[in-house]
Amino acid sequence: MKIDNRPWYWIPVLNFASGLPYAIIISVSVIMYKNLGINNEDIGIYTSLLYLPWVIKPLWSPFIDLYSTKRKWFLSMQLLISVAFLIVGLTIPLSNFFVISLAVFWVAAFASASNDVASDGFYMLALEKEQQSFFLGIRSTFYRLSMLTGNGLIVVIAGYLEHEYGDKQKAWSYTMVVVGFIMAVITIYNYFSTPKIETKIVETKTDSVPSKSFGAVFATFFQKKQIGLILAFILLFRLGESQLLKMLTPFLIDPISAGGMGLTTQDVGVIYGTFGVSALVIGGVLGGIVISRDGLGKWMLPMILIMHLPIIGFVLLANFHPVSAFNLHVEMFHYTFDYVLNPYITSVVIIEQFGYGFGFAAFMMYLIYVADGESKTSHYSIATGFMALGMMIPGMLSGYIQEYLGYGNFFIWVFLATIPGLILSRFLIFPADFGKKSDI
Repeated sequence: MKIDNRPWYWIPVLNFASGLPYAIIISVSVIMYKNLGINNEDIGIYTSLLYLPWVIKPLWSPFIDLYSTKRKWFLSMQLLISVAFLIVGLTIPLSNFFVISLAVFWVAAFASASNDVASDGFYMLALEKEQQSFFLGIRSTFYRLSMLTGNGLIVVIAGYLEHEYGDKQKAWSYTMVVVGFIMAVITIYNYFSTPKIETKIVETKTDSVPSKSFGAVFATFFQKKQIGLILAFILLFRLGESQLLKMLTPFLIDPISAGGMGLTTQDVGVIYGTFGVSALVIGGVLGGIVISRDGLGKWMLPMILIMHLPIIGFVLLANFHPVSAFNLHVEMFHYTFDYVLNPYITSVVIIEQFGYGFGFAAFMMYLIYVADGESKTSHYSIATGFMALGMMIPGMLSGYIQEYLGYGNFFIWVFLATIPGLILSRFLIFPADFGKKSDI
């Protein structure tokens, strides 16, 4: 029996609500701390530690799976995230803001990880299998779109306020308060748009499944076929990306004399918030479409290559520092801003964001395959927890590696770090037509 789940009403915003906190905590915090005078080593290690809640979320995900509803969980967590961001904004003017803001970010990170568990479970419960593969691209796109909103629009706002007030602490304080209000509005929207689907699902089930204990739910994940290879692939797939994400913003902002590209905060926000968003949306939608049309087997290798090959563009930027410019006019808050942007940087970002949006859909579809079966919410959480571990540890070391190698050699290392995941993907066994939309 099909349920009227109205996915177009809630999937975009619900996944936006998962991605935006992640973007602020993991990515925008890097830009903020860089502009507030924190060095690359501290940025690398301490902002990477913020991944920890996503790493250990499998330890409490069974409680989300077994108690209350997924809807109540993600609504309460989104509200907590809103409050946390407001508090971060109030702590930035303090002398010991780094320690205090990190502590509050940790609270927000735990709430965000719990929100992800509940949202992922809600998605898999509320949609039919065919809908899951079709909306995977939409889901991934809006998740990534929210991250680019953080790295784009939110950073542009911060850059504008820096220019307006001439005070970076005040600018970032106001920016974080704005983010808190945005999350509050999103939470209210999700309250009214998401269906109370879990009660209906229980009523329509004809075969009762006995509830499992915490230990049983956790243990069954490690009884899956190829589990050793699966875990190795999940841990290593994002080995290069984990380091790229932490040092990319410092690279773009650092002066050319330090090996960077010498961009301003606003430049970074405009490049990612305009060109990057457009490329990502196109790539993400196409990724979901081709998987739902042909299945994961046909596209796994091409999508991984398309996701990782654009790193070569950053290798070229870091080693040759091409200099050129074009003018861009942006109207915001009744002001007109004239930007002088480097077309080489912009082109690399466009290609990288398209590749990410298109290619990452394959990885997420594979995680859905790994989690398929009973306790899929908890198993998906465990899989993404290992994914976060694969992001956290290399990210912690990225600042030290970059300082030792310099930006030019660092990006070469990042590209080489994508090879192990590519090799492991060739040994994974899964149905070639997994995710393919049925013609019936």
